[in-house]
Amino acid sequence: MSQIEWEVVIGLETHAQLMTQSKIFSGASIAFGASPNEQACAVDLALPGTLPVLNEEAVNHAIRFGLAIGSVVAPMSVFARKNYFYPDLPKGYQISQFSLPVVVGGKIMIEVDGQVKEIQLTRAHLEEDAGKSLHDDFAGPHGESSSGIDLNRAGTPLLEIVTEPVMRSATEAVAYAKELHALVMWLGICDGNMQEGSFRCDANVSVRPKGQKEFGTRCEIKNLNSFKFLEEAILHEVQRQIELIEDGGRVVQETRLYDPDKMETRSMRSKEDAQDYRYFPDPDLLPLQISQERINGIRALMPALPKELREEWQNTYGLSSYDTGLLTQDKALAHFFIEVLKLIEIDLAKPAANLMAGEFASAMNKESLSADLAPVRPIHIAELLKRTKDGTISNKIAKEIFSQIWELGLNASNRQESILLEGLVDQIIDQKGLRQISDVGAIEKIIDQVLIENPKSVEEYRSGKEKAFNALVGQIMKASKGKANPGQVNTLLKQKLI
Repeated sequence: MSQIEWEVVIGLETHAQLMTQSKIFSGASIAFGASPNEQACAVDLALPGTLPVLNEEAVNHAIRFGLAIGSVVAPMSVFARKNYFYPDLPKGYQISQFSLPVVVGGKIMIEVDGQVKEIQLTRAHLEEDAGKSLHDDFAGPHGESSSGIDLNRAGTPLLEIVTEPVMRSATEAVAYAKELHALVMWLGICDGNMQEGSFRCDANVSVRPKGQKEFGTRCEIKNLNSFKFLEEAILHEVQRQIELIEDGGRVVQETRLYDPDKMETRSMRSKEDAQDYRYFPDPDLLPLQISQERINGIRALMPALPKELREEWQNTYGLSSYDTGLLTQDKALAHFFIEVLKLIEIDLAKPAANLMAGEFASAMNKESLSADLAPVRPIHIAELLKRTKDGTISNKIAKEIFSQIWELGLNASNRQESILLEGLVDQIIDQKGLRQISDVGAIEKIIDQVLIENPKSVEEYRSGKEKAFNALVGQIMKASKGKANPGQVNTLLKQKLI
């Protein structure tokens, strides 16, 4: 058995499809799901005489991303031709950026096992996507086994985001990919749909003996379109490389694909270096110049970032990193919580976070709804919390009312008229007689009756069995139909059992 302790070295290249109406160098649509070649125009087909025209919104998206990660947005960047031949690349080259990218540097913070780590980014550059070769179940005009080309994706705007090789485990790589995924969706520059290929990762993986400074030979695993596959592919590739070296072989630099069914990577082609692509500036596109005025204008419209909101909520409201992490996983959910905070006092922030992470999140997941479409609105959350705080209702009743409002909203023909009314919580409390019993005399009568009916539980508690106390509380709450004030029930019951 080898005594070598190995260190894993990982860098990720992520392709984020930008949310524009048209392609990066043509006016063709990028909508998903069209029939093959329905959305490929003359520019995408590389017909003679066609010229690319840069999509301004794609540039704006790149600037937003650069500002969010604290990078340098280059005042001038250059588009280059990356030369290689595939049938789904009609021009014989891909328009990308090489030596002068639009975004340089930056960082993204991740948390793994309670430890925060900084992931440095090398660059982010704009480029066009290639088309797609169709092989599986594809038949020619006479039914023969064949291959086809779909150029709908050709020219789709991409932002390729490249990290430094600073990740040391599959867990770190997945944490980074998830953080990046959440960020691009938060910024509104990518829809993050991994099944449709809007967000996909290439993992560069190598191993080296621990303590060695030089990197080992890396292999690139292409087009990983789920976090699960990303983790599995890296774990397998690490094991493959270690076993290969320990058996006396050597790792060959190459591009590999991951087979999720067999849970293994397999060789796709030898890995090209930059010189193999013969990069040179595209003569049809002028250098991209970005003014400071444009950058400042976009910065002024940037949303508050998840990290900023987490820090604010922890410092102002005393929420935990766990709570704030959950509430900033999704932009719509975070904005919903912001609206709740505007309606409540500071001491209700923690109960609000609990309700949002509990019943609210569960209901959203069940109905596959985002927070901005949820039938329960911020005003309802605020009213529930206020009525719980002032003793009008118990936490249990508050959850029941939440469910009633949710169902009411789902079934409403006109949600605006039916449930978006201030005072709905009080209306339900009064209609259904749900006000909490806080009268000491009334609660004592209920307790006395329960004690008479449950002598065995009384005796068990007095003999030291704590569970019997909970059983008695349950019977009291049942007798009061959940209306008795739980705090008063506990206090009065203990006094009577002495």
